[in-house]
Amino acid sequence: MRVLLTGAAGFLGSHALRHFMVNTDWHVVCPVSFAHKGLPERITTAVDQDEWWHRITVVKCDLSAQINDTTRAMFGEIDYVVNYAADSHVDRSITDPVPFIKNNVDIALSLLEYARIARPKVFLQISTDEVYGPAPDGYAHAEWDAFIPSNPYSASKAAQEAIAISYWRTYGVPLIITNSMNLIGETQDPEKYVPMVISKILRGEEVTIHASADGKIGSRFYLHARNMADAVLFLLRRGNVSMYSTGADRPDKYHIVGEREVDNLEMAELIAKILDRELRYRLVDFHSSRPGHDLRYALEGKKIADLGWTMPVPFEDSLGTLIEWTQRHPLWANRTA
Repeated sequence: MRVLLTGAAGFLGSHALRHFMVNTDWHVVCPVSFAHKGLPERITTAVDQDEWWHRITVVKCDLSAQINDTTRAMFGEIDYVVNYAADSHVDRSITDPVPFIKNNVDIALSLLEYARIARPKVFLQISTDEVYGPAPDGYAHAEWDAFIPSNPYSASKAAQEAIAISYWRTYGVPLIITNSMNLIGETQDPEKYVPMVISKILRGEEVTIHASADGKIGSRFYLHARNMADAVLFLLRRGNVSMYSTGADRPDKYHIVGEREVDNLEMAELIAKILDRELRYRLVDFHSSRPGHDLRYALEGKKIADLGWTMPVPFEDSLGTLIEWTQRHPLWANRTA
């Protein structure tokens, strides 16, 4: 099998690259531009076995532009497309929305146009819980709930899904969509919550915990990027993609969810406990003044569980491994790219 894996120089895609190397004999093609948040060090960190390199092809290209015949030839015959590539930071999308949205939409269009010609067995679009907007207390969004995105980032991901669905129906692109939430793992950008908290606790700094005006603390279902990659591999191996031409009214869509809900203060407390350091924190009503941010996310994960997928590594084990790795690689905690 030959996989086109986008975003391989990004945080999530690099974990998928490593997971494919460890668990398959597939060849992985990695289109990269290094123009956004991708780093070559993520690929070299993920691919730490010399014998893996003969199964990897790195192609320098900008996926926000049309994929031409020359680039298509460099990709070779592709069986699966897995599209992790996207700008993903909410604050940056709010500060400068136009290039952010254009980039994510252009990536989806470029890859779907490529798939329309290349005809892979599966086009797997990585999406986010944020397309649904915030989840009320006690409720977890189900697949195909209405999209109510709160910020330009989540709107751009909803647009990616909508475009992909149109190509599934109009052109027969064999689509699978996954939605996941708050992913964590080694080499994650320090602007994200968990690596930021790790760094602040190690430096003895105060941690800001986002809450509502009445003191309600935001919560998430955290998921390690390798657990996410395992679910992606499970779905690719399963096959059986629903198609409009055979009577399906919509493509396959699966929520990939962490094992339990953790509020932001509990996460900081867990990190401090594993580090054996004091937690200094302050609750801040961030959400009232920043309407583009959501207090709570939750997804229903029963659909993929009913197919037989289970998370390989429990939440607290994966968090402990991440913290140990971060302590051994302090330069990653201070990256700005």
